[in-house]
Amino acid sequence: MSHSFSQLFYLKGKHFEKDVKVPIYLRLTVNGQRSELSISRKVDPEKWNARTGKMRGTNLEANELNSYLDAVRNKINKIHARLVDEGRPFNSSEIKNLYVGKGEKITMLVQLFEEHNLQMEKLVGVEFALGTWKRYHTTKKHVKEFLRTEYRKDDVPVRDVNLRFIKGFEYFLKITKACNHNSALKYVNNFKKIIRMAVANDWISKDPFYNYKVQFKTVERDFLSKEELQDLKEKEIDGDRLNVVRDMFVFCCYTGLSYIDVQKLNQDNIVRHIDGSLWIQAERTKTKSKLGIPILLTAEAILEKYRDHPKVVNGNCVIPVLSNQKSNAYLKEIANLCGIEKNLTTHLARHTFATTVTLSNGVPIETVGKMLGHKNLRTTQHYAKIISKKVEYDMGILKEKLAEMDNKRIKKTKEL
Repeated sequence: MSHSFSQLFYLKGKHFEKDVKVPIYLRLTVNGQRSELSISRKVDPEKWNARTGKMRGTNLEANELNSYLDAVRNKINKIHARLVDEGRPFNSSEIKNLYVGKGEKITMLVQLFEEHNLQMEKLVGVEFALGTWKRYHTTKKHVKEFLRTEYRKDDVPVRDVNLRFIKGFEYFLKITKACNHNSALKYVNNFKKIIRMAVANDWISKDPFYNYKVQFKTVERDFLSKEELQDLKEKEIDGDRLNVVRDMFVFCCYTGLSYIDVQKLNQDNIVRHIDGSLWIQAERTKTKSKLGIPILLTAEAILEKYRDHPKVVNGNCVIPVLSNQKSNAYLKEIANLCGIEKNLTTHLARHTFATTVTLSNGVPIETVGKMLGHKNLRTTQHYAKIISKKVEYDMGILKEKLAEMDNKRIKKTKEL
């Protein structure tokens, strides 16, 4: 961005009396637009050199005044250089205000992050899920640790964040915090929201994320096969502890609900349609999208099983769900009992619903996405890729069977 800039010291006002000093002013000009300010110094007009903008002579008074003028000029030049480096439009008034200290409130990075998180915390359950707030809280902790480790500081001006800072933060997450690629980028994306707030409020003139490209790696999501799901359902398990978790997991496999959504499910969410079928009507916690899910027979049997359970009768739930941490721990025990080598988690049930229960049985992908509460069909299409691989695997088995049949036929023909 090209522009003209100049500064000029001049005397304001004329006095004809001998030894009467007049004030020195500084005129700033940017692209023809002028601003002036007093530098709080006076000089005898007879000793002023208008061409050089300095006091004539080499005595103590002249040296002190000229040194002060040089200091003012250097400070103005630094302000101008900083504004040019930021790459945004500015005028002479802005340089003047920055010099005198007006409008120079510096927004600090960690302070801004804390203010954002406090506001988000108050909106948990209204606009944000608790898990979302926790991720931003963790991101702030990582940023603070990065600042202490790499910069030896507790906070920095948000305007100091640049592309080098962002890439350094990503490297810190991967190396120091041992985050995998996708986890690191999720934290960087949370950090990006804070920086975009600063850009929107003109605390940063140029978005440092402009040339930063986020590329997540595709992660293959695991799910239970039809045989594994059947074994899990039919396995005889002793004790209520594991049975409750197994039933919750199977319920999610046949409804597609996430852990938090099945935990919040209550009797008001179970409705009977005019045709007599039961449906789940709720709001997904993560995206706030409306859910409408037909309750299949397996899921309905589980609801009936716990209809008279004390927690269901006295509480606000339809299944006595344990904490997510305990559920995942118990699911590992259940996997061992059933001979399932996959890492069972509460979320794997949702993947199983999308693949084994629905898409594999011909349910249209648009319908599956609607039941999962996806706002974007591309999210659901990832499961379709998994199904494509399964089709490829199944067709491979079919080819082997057909080849075997052909071989038998050929052998039989030769024997005849």
